[in-house]
Amino acid sequence: MTSDLVHHGQSFDDQPLGFGTLAIHLGNGIDAETGAIRRPITLANAYALPYDPSDINWSSSDVNLYTRNGHPNQRYLEEKLARLEGAEDAVVLASGVAALAATFTTFLNRGDHAIFSDTTYIAAYRLLNQILPEKYGIETSIVDTSDPENVRAALQPNTKLVHIETPANPTLKVSDIRAIAQIAHEANPDILVSVDNTFNSPYNVRPLDLGADIVIESLTKYINGHGDALGGVIATTKARTDEIRFTAQVNFGGIISPFNAWLINRGSVTLPLRIRQHNASALAIAEHLERIPSVRFVSYPGLQSHPHHDVAVHQLALPDSGFGGVLAFGLDTDHEGHNRFVSKLNVITSAVSLGHDESLIVFLGEDDERQYLYPPEFHRGFFRLAVGLEDTDDLIRDIDHALVAAGFEV
Repeated sequence: MTSDLVHHGQSFDDQPLGFGTLAIHLGNGIDAETGAIRRPITLANAYALPYDPSDINWSSSDVNLYTRNGHPNQRYLEEKLARLEGAEDAVVLASGVAALAATFTTFLNRGDHAIFSDTTYIAAYRLLNQILPEKYGIETSIVDTSDPENVRAALQPNTKLVHIETPANPTLKVSDIRAIAQIAHEANPDILVSVDNTFNSPYNVRPLDLGADIVIESLTKYINGHGDALGGVIATTKARTDEIRFTAQVNFGGIISPFNAWLINRGSVTLPLRIRQHNASALAIAEHLERIPSVRFVSYPGLQSHPHHDVAVHQLALPDSGFGGVLAFGLDTDHEGHNRFVSKLNVITSAVSLGHDESLIVFLGEDDERQYLYPPEFHRGFFRLAVGLEDTDDLIRDIDHALVAAGFEV
């Protein structure tokens, strides 16, 4: 008979298991029916009922009833992610945006007030700046959360949520999670502080350890890591996940598919190895770009030149953590020059998203609807580069070759 201690994250001696060991074993185990050492994909959308189902709670997520209520592959992944984030529980939903919307719609009601970072993922910006105020009567304030005192100044008696994204997409602005959580909780212990940690992953930063109440990740990105599945997670207390499941999963229908949950669980086992490579390559590329005359600016928290570098350093979860695989930079050129550079790249792919095995670049032009919230250097157009897992030297050579081919000085 085999032990299942490690598969539940329990150490076999007095030494805690490391992040890499947990990433591999949590949410896994021996399949009882076949003896397979990988959890199978359970694709059923309904499950057998007991002899007398009359007392079943048809909105329950705790038992297998109907896949929208919850399913085994989702629960295996939730068990893993809750532990990796340092949370009591986690809810996995269909996408990162589903996780954001679930957090906002579960914990905000008409007449409530929310504060959010002035630079966030576009869907979070639209939800908090437009949809929730216009459709649901929720007040919101856009704040530059890189200065915690701006959060203090924006607090109101009806503030119920402070949502920060750090590093911010796409400017890489960093917010001090611990300082913001302290300010919010001192004003009112019932204010929830949620953190979109997608650019970090729990390997680099664990917001709950820094005082946040809720952490959100787009599983589509680093945790999946292979560019082939959508998912999102909310990690927090069991009481809150119960509310989220009832609202967003069972009644809004934001459930993740079993196949996507299985793919993400499979991808997550290599998260520590992958994120270390993302971290190292992104830092090397950012440092290289800073030395190129035709590069107008580089924004990456791992650079000492980044205005929030010290905060980013102090928030690292582990001694060998880093600053993620995303950086932003602009060239000393016009709109056409930026596009010309991208057209000359051979290894780096022009596409949205991040956290994939391959490097992805997107040119964000001067007409972005959030442009007015960006620092001045971003107003002439810029790139968001999501550094992948290719050899670092190949990526640097690809950038240099494209610059020369596009007519820029290197």
